[in-house]
Amino acid sequence: MRELIFLTPVFKETVWGGSRLREVFGYDIPSGHTGECWGISAHKNGDCLVASGTYAGQHLSALWRDHKELFGPTADREEFPLLVKIIDAKADLSIQVHPDDAYAAAHENGSLGKMECWYILDCEPGTTIVIGHNAKNTEEMREMIREKRWGEFIRQVPVKKGDFFQIDPGCVHAIKGGTLLLETQQSSDITYRVYDYDRLSDGKPRQLHIQQSMDVIRVPFDEKAQPKPCVVKEGEAGRETRLITCGRYTCSKVDVDTSWEEDFGRDFTNVSILEGQGCVDGVPVKKGQHFIIPADYGSCCFRGKLSFIFSQPR
Repeated sequence: MRELIFLTPVFKETVWGGSRLREVFGYDIPSGHTGECWGISAHKNGDCLVASGTYAGQHLSALWRDHKELFGPTADREEFPLLVKIIDAKADLSIQVHPDDAYAAAHENGSLGKMECWYILDCEPGTTIVIGHNAKNTEEMREMIREKRWGEFIRQVPVKKGDFFQIDPGCVHAIKGGTLLLETQQSSDITYRVYDYDRLSDGKPRQLHIQQSMDVIRVPFDEKAQPKPCVVKEGEAGRETRLITCGRYTCSKVDVDTSWEEDFGRDFTNVSILEGQGCVDGVPVKKGQHFIIPADYGSCCFRGKLSFIFSQPR
């Protein structure tokens, strides 16, 4: 069926969240401590509803289960493979790491692991993020964690609007306060906290996962492994920048000046409108909307002045 699948986001309140999801995107968020918008998700912890059309009112997980024809070659997988979020970090997130598929399957009740990537939508001047660590070997990594030598251990890098980072399983990372970003990830909610600044939630320290973290952190950190986005298509009508192609997804950013036409092929495609407004095959779209282009949809035409990120599973 040639129909775009628009989704209603799910919002998550966090100790580090703020109000920029309302201020920047106009979302009706639950409070001034809202950290995450799950824009495209079929995960059990935040299963989006279809907002309109033939499947209105159904959960995305139900479409994945009952309408395989919408999703192409990856529809034979048990779970919808990707999750797309917008994250508003008013304060620092914990220093954390994610497991790979094998570790998560063995230790987290068969869950997927968590590979993710970040596109920086905005940040305050002087903002940094944590990506990687400075330990030379596994023994030094464990010593630094046990002795809480966080200043020596973590690796901070400056960040600016438009930057892009790939966070592989086993990579120590943290989003720092003042950052707004779009995250594309495997459909997993498994996070191991290494350190959380000794802050309290409901009067108690949040749970840490020291042993699991030491199990999965990759040593040493390879800073040369970061992807280098490249322009793959450009003209008077717009520009497509390939952000990454990895083992779990492909992500690109498209900036449309007048119109942009593309056939996304046999796979379904996640789309998040980041800036501007216009229409897609005559359907109005605006900043903050998330939708899925079904598999084998054919040529899709974006018109207007807008920017979006799209992703496909691999």
